Formats: sequence, C-alpha cells, structure tokens
Amino acid sequence: MKNRFVILTGVLLLVGVMQLSAQKFSEQQCSLAVLSKRVVSEHPDCSSKLVQQMALRGHAFEQNQLGMTSMLVIGPEYSVKEALEWFERSAQRGYAPAQVNLAVMYMNGWGTPVNYAAALNLLHAAADQGFPRAYFNLGILFLNGQGVHQDYAEAFRWFQKGADANDTDAQINLGYLYDQGFGCPHSSATAVLWYRKAANAGSALGQNNLADMYLRGEGVPQNNTEAFRLFQKASVQGSTGARIKLGYMYANGLGVNKDPETAYAWISAASMAGDRRGDYLIPALKELLNVRQISAASQKAQSAPFKPDQQLPINTFAP
Repeated sequence: MKNRFVILTGVLLLVGVMQLSAQKFSEQQCSLAVLSKRVVSEHPDCSSKLVQQMALRGHAFEQNQLGMTSMLVIGPEYSVKEALEWFERSAQRGYAPAQVNLAVMYMNGWGTPVNYAAALNLLHAAADQGFPRAYFNLGILFLNGQGVHQDYAEAFRWFQKGADANDTDAQINLGYLYDQGFGCPHSSATAVLWYRKAANAGSALGQNNLADMYLRGEGVPQNNTEAFRLFQKASVQGSTGARIKLGYMYANGLGVNKDPETAYAWISAASMAGDRRGDYLIPALKELLNVRQISAASQKAQSAPFKPDQQLPINTFAP
C-alpha cells in the first residue's frame, strides 16, 4: 500500500512575510507577544492590552492576531467563538489572511455551521489580492467537491498557482495530482519535483511523500538510504505515516541496520498519536524483544521527539 498523502482539508495558514501586493496594512503591524514567542515575526511584540486596543479601533492585522490567539485558546478569555468574531472583523476590512482564516473556519465548521458558499466567496476575495494560501484552499474545495462540483482540473489549476507561489501544501497536493494522474497527465518525475520542493522547505508531508517515491523507485532511482533519511526527518516532525514506514525499515534492515527495538518504538509512537496502521507489525517485533527492550521502546515512544505535539501548531495560521 502506498504511503503518499494529499492534504484534503483547508488549514489556517503560514507564518512568514505577508503577501499582499498593495501592502495596505503595513502600518498595522503589532504582534501579540504570546504568539511571537512561538514564531518568527518581523513585527514588534506588543502586550495583549495594546493589541486589543488596536483591534477595537479597527486595525485588521491586530484583529487577525486576536483570532489566531483565540483559535489556540490561550487562557480562559480566548475561544473558537472569539476567533470567528475577530477573523470576521478583519476579513470585513479586506485583510486577505483573515479572509482565508475565516473561510477555513466555515469549511471545517469551527465555531460556526459549515458554509462552503461563504468560504468560496472569501477565498476568491483573498485570491484576487494574490494571497497564495487562498489558491491552496480553493484547490481543496474543487478537489473534494465541497460547495462546488468536484473538478480535478480546476483543483490542479489552483494548486499550480499556489505551488508557483511557494505554498508548500499546494506543492504537495500538486505533486499528488501528478502522482495519481488526477486533472493532469500522470508523471512520477513531476510529482517528485513538487514533493522535493515541499520537503526542502521543511514540510513533513513533503518529506514523507518524497521518501516513499525513493522507497519504491518511482520517478527517481530506488534508494533505501535516501528514503530512510527522509522518513526520519518527517518522523521527528510528527508524521505518523513516516513513523510507520521508518519502523518498517528498521524492522527489515532497509537503509539501516535491523533494530527491532527502535522499530517497535517508532510504530508505537504512531499508534499513540492515533495512527494504528502499523500495529500489524507489533506482534512479530515483540517476539524479537525481551521485556526490558519492550519497556525501553515504549518509553522512547512517549518521549520527544517521538511524542507528537497535540496542540494546534501556530504555524498553521495566516498573520
């Protein structure tokens, strides 16, 4: 069974340089200190009180910041409902990141009933401003047939725009379409190209998908060593699919010396994160391990870097 994946749901996006062509919000750049501690920010850190004051005065950037903080539910005064309200305020002022964030709230039914029509309108508004994350999420809607007729060719068009603008999730999904031949001619080599771009940008899913291409020799020469290296990088970031494949490689001595204890640890780590697809390997591994080794492997599975971060990561938001 292939271990390559596509991102099927919209996500609130990306820390980094704001990509609005007019930069009309450049005077409104006061980041919440609680967020800046967790991300690389170009903007000065501000207290919650100051950001609140600026947001209440109608500053779109700060309104979106409060929406981000509320989605993380940092403290009792924050909630998903608060996030929705702040994203709405910011989106109404035409701030593209907030338009995308609000659209994703509607796509997922977070704090509001699912409303694909509203999401579609918001994403088109952000796309008209040239905001790459809007391209990705429009691709998601057409890929899944959410609020629109399912259309792989249209999904391909939007993912291509996002990929060309260096959105790593769009690159992964574009690679997947080439991988499967959905909405475009099948091309493993082109899939590898886009997976590699995402992998080189640090995407765990890009690393996982590229590793699987090396493992199978599709679009690239078969190379267990390179597959192992990439699965390892993705596993440390929390990719459960990569953890299972890494455990499989340790169990079978592919690209690495056989090590059933480490195999057991990685597969257990995936299981603890809710992905139990590798559990079928556990009984055979247990037969090769003594009680002490099983205990040690279980402890590894519960500790960093094996244990995934259960909190919604801050780098999924659009500042």
